[in-house]
This record gives sequence, structure tokens and C-alpha cells, in this order.
Amino acid sequence: MTHPPAHSEFSPVTLPPESLTARPDPRRFPPRFTWGVATAAYQVEGAAREDGRGPSIWDTFSHTPGRVKGGDTGDVACDHYHRLEEDLDLIARLGVNAYRFSVAWPRVQPTGRGAVNPKGLDFYSRLVDGLLARGVTPWLTLYHWDLPQALQDAGGWASRDTAHAFGEYAGIVAAGLGDRVRHFITINEPWCAAFLGYGIGIHAPGHTDLARSYAAAHHLLVGHGLAVQAVRAHAPGAQVGITLNLYEGYPATDTPADRAATRRQDGFQNRWYLDPVYGRGYPQDILDLLGDASPHAQGLVLPGDRELMGAPTDFLGVNMYSRAVVEDAPGDGWLHSRQVRPEGSEYTGFDWEVAPHSLTDLLLRVQRDYDPPAVYVTENGATYPDTVEADGTVNDEARTRYFQMHVAALQPALDGGAKVGGYFAWSLMDNFEWAEGYEKRFGIVHVDFGTQARTVKASGRWYADFLARTHAEVNA
Repeated sequence: MTHPPAHSEFSPVTLPPESLTARPDPRRFPPRFTWGVATAAYQVEGAAREDGRGPSIWDTFSHTPGRVKGGDTGDVACDHYHRLEEDLDLIARLGVNAYRFSVAWPRVQPTGRGAVNPKGLDFYSRLVDGLLARGVTPWLTLYHWDLPQALQDAGGWASRDTAHAFGEYAGIVAAGLGDRVRHFITINEPWCAAFLGYGIGIHAPGHTDLARSYAAAHHLLVGHGLAVQAVRAHAPGAQVGITLNLYEGYPATDTPADRAATRRQDGFQNRWYLDPVYGRGYPQDILDLLGDASPHAQGLVLPGDRELMGAPTDFLGVNMYSRAVVEDAPGDGWLHSRQVRPEGSEYTGFDWEVAPHSLTDLLLRVQRDYDPPAVYVTENGATYPDTVEADGTVNDEARTRYFQMHVAALQPALDGGAKVGGYFAWSLMDNFEWAEGYEKRFGIVHVDFGTQARTVKASGRWYADFLARTHAEVNA
């Protein structure tokens, strides 16, 4: 295993101009490359109170006034639960060979413990069978933030008991679906679940406590390790990994202060999760900055946790949307750093910088520093204010360019030795975008939330055409 240098080298802040005009070459991808689209249960399913599903923390959070823009909820979302066959046909028409979805824990175990809800598990069984019948490989995420509310009432991820409950749930899903599902992701973006949910409170469950957020982060990683064990036990031969949201860091100026600030930001965003997943425990520089808020200082790290969090995995999922440009900011929070907005860059509807070359840098860095057996880009995409034309089409040129540039950025990463095995566009369709409600749209398929009509956008048509050309090259 390759260990990172004591002081990681960060690239200058500028991006190569060619990265903003690059287009992918279908001939330059491996024959068995995975091409997919992705969604998450609470964002698309709806049917929040049907067939025995219990409430999740996102049901509670979205129904709390002031938490979600417009008072929106996931009660109906894209109505995917009732429109399963239609949506499976849509996935197949796009020409992808994989679909990443998540299982709603409260649909399978309404309170997060105890007996299985057969109707809930049956929904995912039908989903998996429908994918396989259409020649699409299922990629199953066990946890994409919808913790059963009953577990939150007992302490949520700040309690170690939740990690053990998660391991049991993972075993149930692996036992029920592992005969057909061969790719399991344990947890999606533990940074978001811990920091946004427990640290600054803009996501469910809405707490604002630094120490609690790092308790949650630790127990999410412990839960990941327990889930790896459960999948190995109940679905022998299946591949299992975790998905992290990572941002390559760049100093705002090439000064020692900004480079040190970038290192701190990298520890907070990236190394805090990468290091323990690859068996190294938590990075000491961030432990020192956290002080009494660290899991060690709170007495939460038990003998064997390092080995548990570092349980061997088959792949790393990387969710990437932008990059982090960082400057030193003494006294600005506990990190004493600040992300800055580079002038002259293009930005998405979330005000995230379009920085495709940083995906190349990130994939090469992860491979160099951690040497995962395989890396999959499990989310990548952009939100823009779409316009439905008079003829019903959605010509989302900016999103199309975003995908073109980022798919092209995979090629130099592959050429440089990164073991990139696949790419999943986020997202299949417009959906409930967490605290943003239905205002922000990521989909390559437009959803009219009044009628639930689906319309493939220009970005979706480009992706389907690119995949058709890629498949033709493979079969030539």
C-alpha cells in the first residue's frame, strides 16, 4: 500500500484552458467500462407512508417548517415507487449498463431494528429483477441518508448502537438481494451525513454541534466496517465499497500559508475519511485541531475500530462535483481556512465552479496515495436553471458541456494509471434535492412534478449517443 507524503503537494490554482473545451473519445475507454446513472431512494421514490414504510429523519426534517425551500418534501418526489417499470424502461433506453440506486432503510425495517417489512424488500427485489431483465447491472447503496426516525430518537449516528443496527440491516439486504446484486456501496458521503446533518444542521437531523458531528462521523465509519462484514457473510463473491464525496484542493496563492490551509481543508474533507477506510486511522493534524471534539477525546474509539473501519474493500466510489480553492484565514472557524471563488470561472446553479481537470487530479491523487483496487465515479453532474421549450424539449447546453468535459477528464486519469472502472451521471432525473427542495435540477431527464411526465434532456440525449458510439467501438 502506498502511503501519502507527510505534506501532500497541491497543484496551482489555475486550470488548463483545454480542460474547459475537452470532449471524450469513445475509443479511449476500456471494453468493460461501467457507464451508469444514479439516484437515491428519498429523492425519487415517494410513497412515503405506503406498504409499511416507516418515517425517516428526512421525512421529519422536510416536514419541519423552514428546513427545506418552499416547504417541499419527499412524500411524492418522482413517484418512482409507482412508476418503476416506466423508469426501468427509461434507464434501458439511455443505453447505460449500470444503475446505482439506494435502499430506503425504513422501507425494509420501519424502525431500523427487528423484523423485515416484506413489501419493502420486495420492491427492491422487483427493481433488481427489472434491471437484470433489461441488461442493466444493479449497484446498490445501503445508506443514502434516510435513517429510520426511531433510531434517531435513540441517538442517531451519534450513538454507536446505530452502527450495529446498520450492520444488521446490511446483512438483511445482502441476504435478500445478494444472489442477484454483485455491487454494494455501504454508505454514501459520510462527510455530508455527519457534518451537514450534525455539525451545521442544514441536512437532517438538523443538529449543530461539532463534537456530535465527529461522533456521527466515527460511527458511520464503524457502521461501514460492520456492513462490509455483513455483505461478505451474506453475499459471497459480491464486491463492496464505500462512496466518499471528495474535492481536490488548490491553494489560492502559492504561499506557505495558503498551502498549509489547503492541507487542513484536505484533511477535513478528504483524509478524515480516506485514511481510516484504508487502515491508517484518523489524520493526526485534524485530531490536533479538533481537540476535545475528536472521537478519541470523546472516548468513542474502541479497540479494534481501526481495523474495522479499514476492512478491505473492492472499490472506492468517488462523488465529485467541483474543486476547493483555499486561502489561509486565521480565526475563521476551527480550520482557520476559507474557500474562495476564483474570478473568471464558469459556475453551476449551485455556484460550484466548473473544474473538470480537478477530476483528473483527484483520481490520480487517490490512486497514488491510497492505491484502491478500483475507483468508480459514482456521482458527477451539475444543476442549472432548465427551460422547457414550446415543443417540450429541454436544451440544457451547459449541463451537456459539463458532462462532456468531465467524461473527457477520465481519459488522462486512465492514461496516468488510475484504476477507474466506471462513471455514473448524477442524476437520472430531476428529483427532491434535499434542503433545496425541487428548485435545483440535476437530472439528465426532466420531471414535471405536477404531471410526473419524464422528458429526456439534451444532456441525456448526448449521454445516450456517446454510449452508443462507445459500445460500437467496443464491438467493432
